[in-house]
Amino acid sequence: MADKFAIVTGASTGIGFELASIAAEQGYDLLVVADEPLIDAAAADFRRHGVEVTSVEADLSSIEGVDQLLQAANGRPIDILCANAGRGLGRAFLDQSVADWRRVIDTNVTGTVYLLQQVLRQMVARDTGRILVTGSIAGYMPGAFNAVYNGTKAFIDNFTDAIRNEIKDNQGVTITTLMPGPTETEFFDRADLLDTKVGQQDKDDAGKVARDGWEAMFKGDAHIVSGWKNKAQKTLANVTPASTLAEMHRNMAEPGSAD
Repeated sequence: MADKFAIVTGASTGIGFELASIAAEQGYDLLVVADEPLIDAAAADFRRHGVEVTSVEADLSSIEGVDQLLQAANGRPIDILCANAGRGLGRAFLDQSVADWRRVIDTNVTGTVYLLQQVLRQMVARDTGRILVTGSIAGYMPGAFNAVYNGTKAFIDNFTDAIRNEIKDNQGVTITTLMPGPTETEFFDRADLLDTKVGQQDKDDAGKVARDGWEAMFKGDAHIVSGWKNKAQKTLANVTPASTLAEMHRNMAEPGSAD
């Protein structure tokens, strides 16, 4: 058993898989979770680095799923939490089922907020720990045809800024918000966005995004936008009217826009 312990959510694929790989390479024992059986195969990859890995298949859109994850830690102090689990949902809001959009909100917001509260209480009590939360530059743009997802990321980007201020007297605890742009992961397939411009355009490498986030977390940075194009887009979003941003997003995310 290593003397340091990390939890990574959404670790079966994409950015979460890459974050867990970095943690394992650096000698962290791992507790990894996803809502699919593939998490067990991912855990086998992480074990190749000689660390102890526990995998949990749980639905982090529910309080019960988050509790299942935390119980699997068996009371072990958490040195790092990478709160990366998230879910997208493309296409027109009026055509979406309540169950589908609610699961996006419950995964991206409710489950993430509950997990952060539980882990932060432990870290603040010990005055030590690092947290990396995966937000998105999508939080700066009204997401026509991906509206609920972008709204949840706006919440996360805002919420982490607020909590960072609340715990600022705890110098040993840091919260870093990773804000990637479109990244080469399974996200676009799962969100039914493959027939859109954003679904088919060239995307950032998940490994690089994860490394950027990991390095920023250890520097204690408040935010990290991975990639110069995404930095430019975030800057543009701060000075562009919301109606214009929504139209720009529509051009990228409207079904059939890739044609």
